[in-house]
Amino acid sequence: MSRKYSHVIVIGADGAGAWFKDAHTPEFDRIFEKGAVTYSALSSKPTISAECWGSMLIGVGPEVHKLTNKRVSVWPYPLWSKYPTVFRRIRKAYPGAELGSYCDWNPITKGIAEKFTGISHATARDKQLTPIVCDYIRNKKPDFLFIHFDSTDGAGHKYGYGTEKHIEAICEIDKLIGDVYSAIDAAGILESTLFMVIADHGGTNNEKGGSHGGWTDEEKYVTFAATGKGVSNGGIEKMNIRDLAAIILYAMGIAAPEFNEKGWTSQVPEGLFCDADLPEYRDISHLTGAAPRISKTHHTSERLKD
Repeated sequence: MSRKYSHVIVIGADGAGAWFKDAHTPEFDRIFEKGAVTYSALSSKPTISAECWGSMLIGVGPEVHKLTNKRVSVWPYPLWSKYPTVFRRIRKAYPGAELGSYCDWNPITKGIAEKFTGISHATARDKQLTPIVCDYIRNKKPDFLFIHFDSTDGAGHKYGYGTEKHIEAICEIDKLIGDVYSAIDAAGILESTLFMVIADHGGTNNEKGGSHGGWTDEEKYVTFAATGKGVSNGGIEKMNIRDLAAIILYAMGIAAPEFNEKGWTSQVPEGLFCDADLPEYRDISHLTGAAPRISKTHHTSERLKD
C-alpha cells in the first residue's frame, strides 16, 4: 500500500460539535473550500473526551478501548494493547518518522498516546500552544501531528453549547486553525499534507451552563473537514469519528486491521478520497458502545453532576 501523503496534520476542536456551520469561520471556510466537509459525523457513545479521542486515535469504540477521563489522567495507554494507537502504528511502519502530540488537555498525550513512542509534545492553553505548534511545524515538518484545542469545550460548559459565547469560542479557534495552516505553507509542505479538523462531541445547555455525555443530536453530531491532494470536493454522507484512525493510516500508506465489530471498526468514509478502490463503507449504527452518562471526573470536557 503506497503512502499518499508525506504529512498528516489533525486539529481536534474539543466540544465544538457541529457548530462550525453556525460560526463566523473565514479561515475554516477558506481552507476547506475545495475539501470534504460534514457536520454530521457521529461521535462515540458516551460523548466524553477520553472515550471520543481514544476512539479517533485507536480506531475502536469505547467498549473496546475502555478509556475514561479518570484512566487517561492516571495511567498511560499500555504498550501491550492489541489495539495500538495510530502513533504506534506509524512508528512501527516508519521508525524514523517525526510524530507530534500538542494538546491543551495533556492526558491525550500522556494517557492515550503510548509512552516511549518518541513523540514530540507540549501542553498549554490554546492561544499559547499555537505558536509553539507553528514553530514545530516549520522546524520539524512532522510526518504526523495531532493538535488539541480545548477552549471551545470550556466555553460550552460555562455558557452552554450552541450559545453566543460558545460560538464566539469557535470563531477564536478559527484564527488559530488559520495560523497552523499558514505554518504548514511556510514550511513548504502544504502540497504534500493531508490537513483535517475534527470535533469530538457537542453538548447541551441548561440554567447552569452546558453538559454532555448523553446521546442527543446536539451531543452526538460533530464537524469533520479534510483538505489535500486527492480529497474529494463536497460532503461526506456517513462517518463516525473513530474513522479518523483509518483515514490517517490510509494517508500514511499503512494497512488497517481487518474490520471486526468486536474490535477494529474504523473505516475510510465514502466520498472522502478520489479513490475508487476503497472498500464499501459499513453501517455500524447498531454498535452503541457504553451506556450514556455524565462523567464524574473533573475537566472542562465534563460537567460534574451536582
